[in-house]
Amino acid sequence: MKVLVTGARGMLGSAVATALDARGDEVTLLQRGSTGLAMREVLGDVTDSRVVTQACAGMDAVIHLAAKVSVVGEWSEFERVNVFGTQQLIAAARSSGVSRFVHVSSPSVAHAGEPLVGVDAEPADPDHAQGHYARSKAMAEVLALRSGAPGFDVVAVRPHLVWGQGDTQLVGRIVQRASDGRLVLIDGGTALIDSTYVDNAADALIAALDRAPAVSGEAFVVSNGEPRTVAELLTRICRAVGAPAPTRSVPASVATIAGRAVEGAWSRLGREDEPPMTRFLAEQLSTAHWFDQRRTRQLLQWTPRVTLDAGFERLAHFVRPASSGEHAGLGSFTVARTTRNDPKPGGSG
Repeated sequence: MKVLVTGARGMLGSAVATALDARGDEVTLLQRGSTGLAMREVLGDVTDSRVVTQACAGMDAVIHLAAKVSVVGEWSEFERVNVFGTQQLIAAARSSGVSRFVHVSSPSVAHAGEPLVGVDAEPADPDHAQGHYARSKAMAEVLALRSGAPGFDVVAVRPHLVWGQGDTQLVGRIVQRASDGRLVLIDGGTALIDSTYVDNAADALIAALDRAPAVSGEAFVVSNGEPRTVAELLTRICRAVGAPAPTRSVPASVATIAGRAVEGAWSRLGREDEPPMTRFLAEQLSTAHWFDQRRTRQLLQWTPRVTLDAGFERLAHFVRPASSGEHAGLGSFTVARTTRNDPKPGGSG
């Protein structure tokens, strides 16, 4: 197929584009800056109708990862990129004759703050989603699924906490906080959560593309299906990259109060850098969220091929210095500010 991938500058988008190319699909990339991948690129913003029309021309399918991802920022910018940008892309895809559209969403679209224990993909809920990102992604998922029609199959996929080598988002943030001595556990890190190794998430998105005619109109949560405690997940990632594991813990109530105060300060100062704590982060690190993967695996005809333990080994190998000097080292995990058209790594946040 001729497939347009948006947001391929990010870890997951790059993995999807590379996997599609490797199996023989003709891939076009849409993002604001060059990826460096040896594929056709259309540079521009997903909110620009001229650009998205050019990118969609002649395509059979679209995998849409581009989004504004942050815990700070004005609502208007989240709405412009995540909602209006998705709307523009869908309109261009339909008018160009695209027949399959995979919308990359997030489990946070259906998360109102209560624990998610062994649940399936519940309906996206813009009214109760927590924070600008989750609310805007919930709105985008709703409009994407409603746009489905005969000859235009739409599937929403919600990868959960995607991580892997070269990850400047989840792993990058963990490394940064650990290196600064700011990585703490909340309520001892006992909350049980799912995560997804990047290769598995990429495979799931491609499976959704292939299965789109059979599962159009559906939303799927994707994870490794191996829930771990927050403490174990953070510790294993820190050990893999050579960063100090967290040893301190604070009560969730204290973290929530601190998050509210920090959010207020960041808003008053107009800061756009990553705050040390937010109410959403406190909730995510202290609340269970893991998912029943049986429906996802059955309908997408997909199963993870890389276990979490194997993923930790790959992460360590990527960072570990070698005599050849080919490995990246810890410096590869510097945190990149996420702006327009940069894809979410699939987390619940």
